[in-house]
Amino acid sequence: MSLHLIDLTVIALYFALIAGIGVWATRGPKTAERYFVAGRSIPMWAVAFTIMATIISTGTFVGHPGTAYQKGLILLVPHLLVPFVLLAVAKVVVPFYRRVVRMSAYEYIGQRFGVGGRFYTSFGFLADRIFDLGVTLVTTALAINVLTGWELKTVILGVGVFTILYTMAGGMEAVVWTDVVQGVILMLGGLFVLGRLLFAPEAGAPLAVVAETWRAGKLTLGSWDLSPATLTDPKNTTAWLFCLAYAVQWTRRYATDQHIVQRYLVAKSDEAASRAAFVSAILCVPVFVVFMFAGACLAGFFALPGITPPAMGDSAMPYFLAHYMPVGLLGLVVAAVLAAAMSTVSADLSSVGTVLTNDYYLHFRPAASDRARLLCGRVMISAGGLLTIVAAWLLLPEKDSAPLMERVILIASILSGGTLGLFCLGFLTRSATREGCYVGIACCAVFIAWAILTEPRSRVFDLGCNFPLNPILIGICGHAVLFGTGWLASRFLGGYRPTEVERLTVFGLKAAAAAPKPGFSP
Repeated sequence: MSLHLIDLTVIALYFALIAGIGVWATRGPKTAERYFVAGRSIPMWAVAFTIMATIISTGTFVGHPGTAYQKGLILLVPHLLVPFVLLAVAKVVVPFYRRVVRMSAYEYIGQRFGVGGRFYTSFGFLADRIFDLGVTLVTTALAINVLTGWELKTVILGVGVFTILYTMAGGMEAVVWTDVVQGVILMLGGLFVLGRLLFAPEAGAPLAVVAETWRAGKLTLGSWDLSPATLTDPKNTTAWLFCLAYAVQWTRRYATDQHIVQRYLVAKSDEAASRAAFVSAILCVPVFVVFMFAGACLAGFFALPGITPPAMGDSAMPYFLAHYMPVGLLGLVVAAVLAAAMSTVSADLSSVGTVLTNDYYLHFRPAASDRARLLCGRVMISAGGLLTIVAAWLLLPEKDSAPLMERVILIASILSGGTLGLFCLGFLTRSATREGCYVGIACCAVFIAWAILTEPRSRVFDLGCNFPLNPILIGICGHAVLFGTGWLASRFLGGYRPTEVERLTVFGLKAAAAAPKPGFSP
């Protein structure tokens, strides 16, 4: 389908606004600290918005409604766990990072376990982010293709290059302030979609779609049956399983991922950073609720007489937008889909540039000038963006390929690599050593390879002793394996521990609070 001139104008105004913010962010002299962490001068409310906009990706706009359309509100309760995770993160993790690291979360692993652990976690993060950004661009292109008819590779290239340009030029300031605008547009887009469903004239009366949704059984929170099958049945999708998986995912994301940790570092103070982390979770919850409830209401809408449902459940939201959103609002919704993608891509590209500069370039060139660091950051952001575009093109679904989300789950399990387990090993224990860290990493790698090759849903090898649990648990078990084997190896093998190990654990929080905050220069 082709867009109306009014819709195209709305989309053009969105791109012009984002470009204007990107140009504005280039004002004045740039230092490495201002480029990577915005001079640690961003107000609390803006930090909260940028964290929220980073987390709310195209998956929230397209994937979550598609799941709710098919299975009801099964993912709602797991997403409501975010504020509870953030209570601990905001109180403990955020101030700890602001006192222990300068730019990168993986500096902490380097201080605790040495350069090997730092390279392992930072490389895992880079691989995971490039892959995840590729998925984000693919889901965005698929949605925009349904809405506008624009060619998939063209959408990926256009969104990718535009985001690279303003992120590379303006640095973290451009990312933060464009995220604020994109977060607002995303919220408005979700509210307009939900309003269109609740007051659909096709239903004959306001809120009639909700009644149809109830009759279709899509307002349930899923099965809460608790039995051994909850963990062992590969087809099991109980709410308990999703709650466990998402609780670990939220903890890993908010406590260890650089693209979130970097947001903690841009705030003006420890208190502002902690408050921003919690406020971002509060902002995320209504967004999750709106999009999931809208997805469930799609089932009621398409159950109405005379309404043709989409051929595939995953495309329910784009199909509805393309065929039932009025002129003008469709342009805003397309802008919201683009905003969801670009806020995630810009944030992740900024963090990729920070990690490559801080964890790799400065390791080999510790005496590099501020200008060289700044140049390196821009080059790395550009390189990361180009790799993301290539990854997205490679991930485009083909006729005989497995569903995209199956590949996402499989590859993400590999790339997570027990990172949360390694951070917990360093943060929660005094006895963990560098040698124990390496043993844990090796055991985790072997375990994940075995589990993926022998898991029951898509088994590659039958070794007799196969992974017996639901494949969703592979990543969770990987964190536990790394933590457990790393701790045991540390106890039995001993090895190197930093002199001030207390300061680098949960037991030394008071000492860390009294220590001076690190600057940028080594």
